[in-house]
Amino acid sequence: MADTYDLIVLGSGPGGYVAAIRASQLGLKCAIVERERLGGICLNWGCIPTKALLRSSEIYHYMAHAADYGLTATAGFDLGRIVQRSRKVADQLNMGVKGLMKKHKVTVYEAVGALAGKGALTVTQGDKTVELRAKNIIVATGARARELPFAKADGKRIWTYRHAMVPDEMPTKLLVIGSGAIGVEFASFYNDLGAEVTIVEMLDRVLPVEDAEVSDFVAKALKKQGMTIHTGTGVQSLAATAKGVTAEIKGKDGKVEKAEFSHAIVAIGIVPNVEGIGLDTAGVRQAKNGHIEIDGYCRTSAEGIYAIGDVCGAPWLAHKAMHEAVIAAETIAGKAGVHPIAPGSVPGCTYARPQVASVGLTEAKARESGRAIKVGKFPFIGNGKAIALGEADGFTKTVFDAETGELLGAHMVGPEVTELIQGFTIARQLETTEAELMATIFPHPTLSETMHESVLSAYGGALHI
Repeated sequence: MADTYDLIVLGSGPGGYVAAIRASQLGLKCAIVERERLGGICLNWGCIPTKALLRSSEIYHYMAHAADYGLTATAGFDLGRIVQRSRKVADQLNMGVKGLMKKHKVTVYEAVGALAGKGALTVTQGDKTVELRAKNIIVATGARARELPFAKADGKRIWTYRHAMVPDEMPTKLLVIGSGAIGVEFASFYNDLGAEVTIVEMLDRVLPVEDAEVSDFVAKALKKQGMTIHTGTGVQSLAATAKGVTAEIKGKDGKVEKAEFSHAIVAIGIVPNVEGIGLDTAGVRQAKNGHIEIDGYCRTSAEGIYAIGDVCGAPWLAHKAMHEAVIAAETIAGKAGVHPIAPGSVPGCTYARPQVASVGLTEAKARESGRAIKVGKFPFIGNGKAIALGEADGFTKTVFDAETGELLGAHMVGPEVTELIQGFTIARQLETTEAELMATIFPHPTLSETMHESVLSAYGGALHI
């Protein structure tokens, strides 16, 4: 007889394992099925290990500029040990997730799972397949790197983000195709370690989902650091050789130029992991781009089947997956007062140098909505803490509804903004207006004062500029 559960979660990334934990807390008997490592891509091959890499390159950067702080230091690095540290961080957190599963009495199947009709899921370990039964199933299979159709990644010269995290050698001349968060972060990491970096972006600016002023600032900052940036440009061909990579790059003017690189990173987005998991068998509807269609409570078109995280589409962010996990688990458990996710209140972060963070509407999107708006902006050069840190480049920008005072969006570029953005995220969640933000006391000296000054600026009252 098949093992029976209240909930089975297919996939153990940040969405999957959080869903299992929350459901268990609510008294449901849960199982989780994972084909690789608990924690999924984010913990093992994404968010966490990349931040470990970036921390190493950040410290190396500070060592190389020790004289700016009145210090002396000899800067050097061991790429193998940098990668080793990153993998240790991932391993530690993987063990942490295993501990959480045990603590919350979640049964773990290290196997390949697939939907098998209403209330059924098969798990395959080697040549053995068994069927599990559940009242509800959550699909949390995530996504993987999108590859160029004419140049598959080989792990030697042409890399996806996964290869770029565990390089066998240090690139000397690196081509980064795509300038979203992943592309810019790896460009920043390798540039700080001394690689000659070129970024190619098909759209008209880097970090194209960010506010235009932020994108422009980042482009100038990266160029100042020595990177070459081509926007409105595409890679027409990419060929790996024994010694490097040859790329044909088509510019804005239509001209195609050939260039040589030691390595290339393809960072052109992701595709959902929907193959072989039985979506058709279960009657789960997918969008044209392959992503699973869900409602505000993460319910799919098939009764009793939910989906969360990257497999459901943008924004492809771990914290969105975690939030959806809680919504789905609480809906399944029948908890009262569950609210659907508010897409406009999901913050986005890029951990490059400089850091970028945002939440809500860009200035352009706010204007497109037809509302009268007020925009405030305050530079970090006007902030005492930023100057003391030696990190005075960047700004904080806020966008308000001129009539209601609603905070429509906040956009930050500069030191530690990936930590600061949560203040604006909370403000949006609490439906705070400019009046409450103006009346809030921000501690001094802190980088957060730029947030206050930006709000004051939107209403003509900035104090330090």
